[in-house]
Amino acid sequence: MMPAFFICHGAPLLAIQENEYTAHLKQLKNGLAAKPKAIVVFSAHYEREVTTITYRDDVYETVYDFYGFPDELYQIKYPARGSKQVADQMAELFREEGVALQLDAQSGLDHGTWVVLHHMYPQAEIPVIQVSVNLNLPPAEQYRIGRALRSLREQDVLVIGSGGTSHNLRSIDWSATEPADWTVAFDDWVIDKARVWDTAALFDYEQQAPYAKMAVPRAEHFVPFFLAMGSADRGKEAGGANHTQVTHRSYEYGTLSHIVFCFE
Repeated sequence: MMPAFFICHGAPLLAIQENEYTAHLKQLKNGLAAKPKAIVVFSAHYEREVTTITYRDDVYETVYDFYGFPDELYQIKYPARGSKQVADQMAELFREEGVALQLDAQSGLDHGTWVVLHHMYPQAEIPVIQVSVNLNLPPAEQYRIGRALRSLREQDVLVIGSGGTSHNLRSIDWSATEPADWTVAFDDWVIDKARVWDTAALFDYEQQAPYAKMAVPRAEHFVPFFLAMGSADRGKEAGGANHTQVTHRSYEYGTLSHIVFCFE
């Protein structure tokens, strides 16, 4: 069975960097039991008020939803195709769980999706379905939306939440070589709770986690964490035997987390 990942995508520059983190992303697929049939990505940069699924079989446009970066970044193309078949299957799973949804035949892949996949699957040979986030829903509802897709993992569909734990752009220090103390404290708390699958605490992170308002000034980058985690929920029939592994942890610019969570 496929795991689900939550991957911190940091800044767009990650796409053209060669460092410890990008090396980890490149080898992440080596731990999978099979090549994914398709990849579902909940991207922090694809915000919609209703759960939205990209719906196409042809090649996506690569969307550069940022500005002011080196020209090299804008030369990257990620020509993945979509899959209406998998999107239809996802839509049915959402409907069965009472999740309102809509299909999107127009949008391309934003950098929350292609920056990560550019390192993981550079040949862009695997169909991709991008799914929206809604930062206005409570964490428990985000988890429920993700949980609707848990059966896909049995069919070799890889689910990825792409966002960030600590992701405070206003506090970035471009010259920092060490993470801010409050960033580390927040991430320590999230990792500790995720490892024991303490969803009650995680759903209440705004009140319980140290420095939550600093680390998550706006929820869109943390929402994919709950969506990915929910998609790996084994349910009562498996005795709730869920597992979380942190496969990488590093930092950039003081307040941007580079962490990979593997849920299974």
